[in-house]
Order: sequence, then structure tokens, then C-alpha cells
Amino acid sequence: MSQERWDVVVRYLTGPLSIQGEQVYRGPVIRMGANPGPGGVTLAGYRGLDARHAVITSYEGGQVAIAPVGNAQVRVAPHENVDWNEVQVIPHPVYLQDGCAVHLGPPGRGLTFLFVECRRLGVWEEHRILSDAAQVSPEVEPTRIQELSTEKGMPTWFIGGVVMAGIVTAVAVLFSLFRFYENPIAGLGPTGEGVERYEYVPVDMELNSELREGLDQPFADFLMIPNARAADWKALAEDPAQWDQRLLDQVTRSVQLHAQGWAFFKRLEAATEDWAFVVGELRKAGLPEVFAAIPYQESRYTANAVSPVCARGFWQFMPEVANRAGVRVRECSMKGGDVLWSPTAMVVPVNARKRAEYVSYNAEKNTTTCLIRQCAVDERSDLAASTRGAVTLLQDVMKDPDLRRSGALLQIAITSHNTGYDDARFDEGGRGRRRIFNVKPAYQRYLEARRLDRGPFFVGDNITCASATFVNDACGGFLMDQSQHYAYNIIAQHFLAVCYYGAAHGDLPAFKPWRGYVRGDGYCTRFQVPSLEKVREKMSQ
Repeated sequence: MSQERWDVVVRYLTGPLSIQGEQVYRGPVIRMGANPGPGGVTLAGYRGLDARHAVITSYEGGQVAIAPVGNAQVRVAPHENVDWNEVQVIPHPVYLQDGCAVHLGPPGRGLTFLFVECRRLGVWEEHRILSDAAQVSPEVEPTRIQELSTEKGMPTWFIGGVVMAGIVTAVAVLFSLFRFYENPIAGLGPTGEGVERYEYVPVDMELNSELREGLDQPFADFLMIPNARAADWKALAEDPAQWDQRLLDQVTRSVQLHAQGWAFFKRLEAATEDWAFVVGELRKAGLPEVFAAIPYQESRYTANAVSPVCARGFWQFMPEVANRAGVRVRECSMKGGDVLWSPTAMVVPVNARKRAEYVSYNAEKNTTTCLIRQCAVDERSDLAASTRGAVTLLQDVMKDPDLRRSGALLQIAITSHNTGYDDARFDEGGRGRRRIFNVKPAYQRYLEARRLDRGPFFVGDNITCASATFVNDACGGFLMDQSQHYAYNIIAQHFLAVCYYGAAHGDLPAFKPWRGYVRGDGYCTRFQVPSLEKVREKMSQ
């Protein structure tokens, strides 16, 4: 008999397909996998998937079921905010409810998608469901489809296969553990005290090629997929050849250096709660979590850190920048003065170390000293207030249409925290020269000089100085030396923080999504990430 036809709508949450929005697949049978054959959905660019991994079948009335093919791992949850390590694989088909999440492959690999809905389209013959499904997998039988319930505890259909599932799981765990202990790259773990962070990494430092290849995963997840989504540039997420390779090289070198020092991991441990707070605030604001490493590079998450030019607090805001961001700095007393000072401008003076009214410059010694002793109100040392201010400034950059289409939005936004975004907008009366080294005008000059339409390699192409000497030299580039050596350290620190916090503090909500990277084939298994106990032991010595 004839039946109404239903098509299946899904939205991918991870990997290259996540930038494509909702995808509509024609039923009644949808084959999915790395190489599912003619008419199937080819899931390219994902690891841990079988050639023919899963089958989605649409039924009369708009019901949809998913089934694994053979021993392929398929997990189903009522929503996406789950730890897939804690969700059992399904041994038989289960019905999908609108909005539920599906993970194909082992946790930490594979992909996750949302089942959006089933839409009515066309007419098809009922017998085709069974015949097509049977050709894919003999397990796809309507009589065996079970309801997925999160309130009933262990599903009844699971009990009968628990022994076999247990054996398969045990083998998978043992295999995973074997790979974990065999795969770490020699030397990629703390070997000495080291330092908490680096101002710059030499561009001629020897590059660990094995590590370099392994960092493709976090570089894609934390930078290139969001960049591709912002630029509406699908190929950018899928093709590493279009990534900023010079930037990735420097990120790799920075990871090598930071990972070797106990000081870095001890400081991560000390900053755990503050880092978790910032990650949570960034997510609530819809901003990338890689930005949470900015306060680490700036202050090592230290509330009262002060620079010679009076940048202060977790995010190291200068007084005028804090004023623009809504972070209060009021009634500050100066060394050698009686008048209380509060910032009124919203941009830092050009060459602030010599021209700012709150600093003292010694030309003979070429040194700068902050004159502010204390302020009646200074929210730069308040983590919540200063983070709200940072969110305001970062959102400003992330909304810029030219930077969004660049293909390098995230690394440009990180760089803006050091060199400024586009301060000329707030430079009342045109005080000082044009701020050509702010990231927006620098990017525009770069495009013009290179005759480019957009610049996915902007940050890497501007690592032209061998070091960050803070002498205000661009070395032929479009960014100052300290700005050139800024973003890659922050990205590297984030990559390592994901590994440490995912392993040591994965129970905290902010870090729970990172646990997949420390298991299975996650990139963190390439490091000898120190345990929480060992780090705390080092901290007590």
C-alpha cells in the first residue's frame, strides 16, 4: 500500500559538517559512514567511523529510527550536553525524538549530530523500507525497534546483550589503554621546572613533526571550524592546506616549550577555578573558549598583576581601555601627587610608556614606572567585572564583517587584545597619530599590500620578527613585534589547558566537554600530561 514519505533533517555539531546548518536526507533508508556506498551519506574528515556505520530509517507517521551496522558504535542521548563516555552504545535500532543527539564512533572521535525532525515529502511504497533496510543490515527490523527512555534506567533490550557488549567494551578499553601508553611522544611532558609562560618562541626552534601533525585536531576544533563558520567558507574547515601553517608551526613550538615545565602545570592548577569561571562566561556570551587563555598569558590569572605602564588585573587592562569596556577605575592616587585621578579617555595615548600621565619614563635608562599607587575603585582586579569587560571588547571584534570573512577571525581577535582593535573610533579630536598597528587597520594594509580579498594567513604572515623585544619594531610586517608573538602562545596554552583540566578536573562543568580529548584517540593522549596528584606534590615542595 502507498504511504506518505518522510525525509530526515539533522544538524551536525562537530567537525567539518558543523558549518553547513541543517541537512535534509531523503528516506526511507539513509546509510551513513566513511564510505557507505552509492546514495549514502559520506562522513568525510572524521576519525573512528566504519565504512558503513549506521542506518537511519523513516517510518509511517514520521517515526525515525537509527541502528548500528555490525559492531559500529552508535550512542543516543536526549540532548547534546552529555558525556558520551557515560552513554551506552545501542545494540539494536531505537526511535529518535526531535532534538535528541546521536554520536557515531568512539567518544573523542567520530561525530555528533542532532536529529531535528522528520518532514513529510512524496509517496513511497511500504515494502521498500524493509527491503532496503535488510540490504544494509539484517538488524534493521521494525519489530525490534525500541524506545529510548532516560527515566527507566537500563533499557530492557540491553540486558539480553550485556555480556557481549561487556566483552566488546572491555576489548575496546584495553585497546584504548594500550594506545594511550604506547602513543605519547617522548619528551612531551614536564622534564624540569621551566617557566609559567613565554613572551615568545624562537621561529627557528626545532619543530617536532609528530606533534605538529597531532595538533591538527585541536587547531581544527578550536580555531578553524569556528573561523570557517564565521567566514561562511566550508573548505576552510575541511582542507588543512588552507590553514595558516606558519601560525600552526609556532603554536606547535610553544606547546613543546610549555609542556616541558612543571611551573606551567602548577600555575594551571592554581588557576583552576578562575579559568573555569572564564570559560563559562565565554560560553554564555557565545564566544570561543580559546579566549580563556588570554588572562593566563597576560597575568597568569593573577588579580593584582601590574605592568610598568599601569595595565592591571587578570586581563591587564590599561586604565582607558577599562573605561571603554565598562570596568571601573576611579579615584587613583599617584606617587608624588595629591590629586586623585580617574580615566576619562577611552583610548591609550600613542607611545603610552612615554606619554601617559600615569607613568614615569626615564630616558637615560629607558625604563618606565607606573605612578598609580592605589585606586578607591579598581575592577580590573575583579575577575567577574573584568571578564565582562573583556567579553564586550572581544564581541566588538568578532562582529566585524571584514574580519569575520578573513578566515582568521579567532586569531585576529586574540591579537586585538594586545595591539587594539580599531581605537581611532574613540580618539576624540584625533589625538596622536593614526593607529596603524591596531589589528583592523593592520589587516586592511596587509590585504592592500598583498592584493588579497581576504587573509586567512594574516597572523602567520606577520610573524616577521625573530623575537618580541618590545622595541616597537614591525620587522617589515604589519604588526609590532610583541603583537606578532602573542596569539600563538595563547592558543598553545589553551591546547594544553584542555588536556590538563580535562584529565584532572573533568568533573567540573566547564571542563567536562574536554574529557573526550584525553581519551581514546584524542590529541591529549600524545602528551605525558601530569596527574593532579603529581602536580599538587610539586606545588607542595
